[in-house]
Amino acid sequence: MRKLAYFTGMSLDGYIAGPQDSIDFFPLGADFTAWIAADYPETLPTHVRSHFGVADDAPNKHYDTLVMGRGTYEPGLALGLANPYAHLRTYVVSSTLGRIEDPAVELVERDPLALVRRLKQEEGLDIWLGGGKLAGQLVDEIDELVIKSYPVVAGDGVRAFTGNFRPTDFTLRRRREFDNGTQVSWFTRA
Repeated sequence: MRKLAYFTGMSLDGYIAGPQDSIDFFPLGADFTAWIAADYPETLPTHVRSHFGVADDAPNKHYDTLVMGRGTYEPGLALGLANPYAHLRTYVVSSTLGRIEDPAVELVERDPLALVRRLKQEEGLDIWLGGGKLAGQLVDEIDELVIKSYPVVAGDGVRAFTGNFRPTDFTLRRRREFDNGTQVSWFTRA
């Protein structure tokens, strides 16, 4: 059975993006970006992969499917990218978006829980979850957290989890630290 993994970066105060969905304030060290390109190449948008030395035909290592909310999808749209992760099977969960210009990206207007449960039953690599609001809705389905914790305080923006108060225990599996203090931590559901 495939796992649903919330692979996300966040500030020390729990924000995954700034107030206008910006992520350019996260400090990215050279050793960290090299690690992402080598170990998690599928998490790089298709249009920037070559800038990180990732070949167009590089195999996905952890995820072959992306389920993201509208807030995570819209920054790519602002750049004119209807399918920012063309190397992944992509679903966008939104009841307000209306339509998506790229037929390879599926719009899910309701019941993201049913979608995730169906995808978990399919064969393949794990499922990457993107978006704080969606993560809050699907917290009971999240099997793994991969948290990239950047040494910066944002003060405001998009929270890593939004929604109802729902304490959920996870167990730390491992942690890796990079030169600038960025840490990546892997957690599994307790």
